[in-house]
Amino acid sequence: MTIEIDFDKLFDACCKHLKTSKDSININLHFVDKDEISDLNSTHRGKAEPTDVLSFPLLDLKSDKVPTVDTFPNDINPETGKLELGDIVICKEMAGLNLSDKTHSTLNDKIAFLYVHGVLHLFGYAHATKRDFKTMMSHTQTILNDYNKG
Repeated sequence: MTIEIDFDKLFDACCKHLKTSKDSININLHFVDKDEISDLNSTHRGKAEPTDVLSFPLLDLKSDKVPTVDTFPNDINPETGKLELGDIVICKEMAGLNLSDKTHSTLNDKIAFLYVHGVLHLFGYAHATKRDFKTMMSHTQTILNDYNKG
């Protein structure tokens, strides 16, 4: 399963949409197998089952607040000078299994969707209510459209 996604370009599209500078923040992306994501899901969410994506924010953000190095000066990585937002963990195997829902036509489309979904979580977005879910999906679609355009 070769992933053909320009994650730098996708991150640029996320940052542009979220009105933040990609040069001032950092997000870590990890690909893991089904067993590892199942362990992470069990440990951190109490769900002893595999999933396709998990996000681990380092900051407690609200979706209407744009994080900057000025607003979080104590969370800057001294080696990079960037604000560390957290980690996104994706399981390609689970992403591939979930292609059967016809929402995404390829594994690359699904993983790009999961990445943007994870980024939005790190920026404080959630989908606990129908309204929040619609907002998050709208942001996701706009970002993916921008990414796919150019």
